[in-house]
Amino acid sequence: MEHVPWARDLARHLLAEPLPTRWAHVQGVGHTAEDIAHIVGDDTDLLICAAWLHDIGYAPDLTKAGFHPLDGARYLRDVEGADERLVRLVANHSCALIEARNRGLAEDLATEFPSPADFVLDALTFCDMTTSPTGEPMNLDQRLAEAFQRYGDGHLVTRSLTEARPQLEASAHRVLAALGR
Repeated sequence: MEHVPWARDLARHLLAEPLPTRWAHVQGVGHTAEDIAHIVGDDTDLLICAAWLHDIGYAPDLTKAGFHPLDGARYLRDVEGADERLVRLVANHSCALIEARNRGLAEDLATEFPSPADFVLDALTFCDMTTSPTGEPMNLDQRLAEAFQRYGDGHLVTRSLTEARPQLEASAHRVLAALGR
């Protein structure tokens, strides 16, 4: 758990003041990760750090490509010198490659940050996709319905989440099974 305070403090520094609602979401994701981290074995620290850092790419000072997983991962790699697995988790959380493809950024994401495609990524995706924008727990169906309503029909995010839904559901199923739920 030695890196968790660093991750939490960095996310707070980047998000709390400029984006308080995003910070509330990140806090909820971080707390969910802390609650379920035992299911990832030796990767508890990695999961919790990724949860705290997954949305730092929304920080106004980090926005370069305009796609938060890519912007956050580049910052972690280039400025913070973060662990490669952590950076790849941030870059690929919640089926980011699908939205990256829809934004014309798939080659950049896949080349710079190949997906770890492992259970820690499933757990991170679960934490993100079961936390409301204000940090409250919700199930995956509620989270998707909220996002669809917020973005509206035809929006790139709505289309991307619709395409990603089977993968999101599979990740949630694997995590819930590991939790015995």
